[in-house]
Amino acid sequence: MNRLNPGKLLLSKWTAAQPKNREKHFLVTELFRDEDGTVLAVELQAVLTQRSERLDWQALKNSDAWLLGWK
Repeated sequence: MNRLNPGKLLLSKWTAAQPKNREKHFLVTELFRDEDGTVLAVELQAVLTQRSERLDWQALKNSDAWLLGWK
């Protein structure tokens, strides 16, 4: 399980443990916050295809799906 500080996720790099469509490396390009400033979700952008997806930030804690950094 990855330990994360949600406020420091912006521009962090991630590797998908089970890549799909050759999309393996991702970059956090945006943080979505509520009115109190609490991080709710992140936008991950695939480096290869530039495709973006919105994901609950806590999903990045799952080390079976996501690895911190580019491996």
